[in-house]
Amino acid sequence: MKKLPTDLQIIKAIYNMYYNNFINYDKRENKTRSSKMYVPIDIEIISKKFKVDPDLIFGRLYYHLENKFGYTNDDGSKVHFFTLKAGSDKHCVHFPYLASVLATMKSENRKFLIVTLVSIVALILSLIAIFIK
Repeated sequence: MKKLPTDLQIIKAIYNMYYNNFINYDKRENKTRSSKMYVPIDIEIISKKFKVDPDLIFGRLYYHLENKFGYTNDDGSKVHFFTLKAGSDKHCVHFPYLASVLATMKSENRKFLIVTLVSIVALILSLIAIFIK
């Protein structure tokens, strides 16, 4: 069975691949997209990076991550994490929000790794103490 990329891996790949597109936006010169905040992504390219079917990446973004992170403001306006269309652009991520989600995921992952490492060290010390006795 093919190993599926994690949410963290997908979001990190999108961030790394499209960061320059985001920061180089200039609505006065060479307008390359409809909005600064929503950056169009190429799902085919992302899927090739992970060697999986593009529909798996699309489904993860549209059905899972949009459902998990998209929200509605008090005034009824929606903030999409991933949207099918933003202006004339298709398959767009809200890039600043994606960066925030990525930072949170990396922080949570780091905490998990530290706790796991401390637990492993504690287990090893316990085993050493048992063998010494």
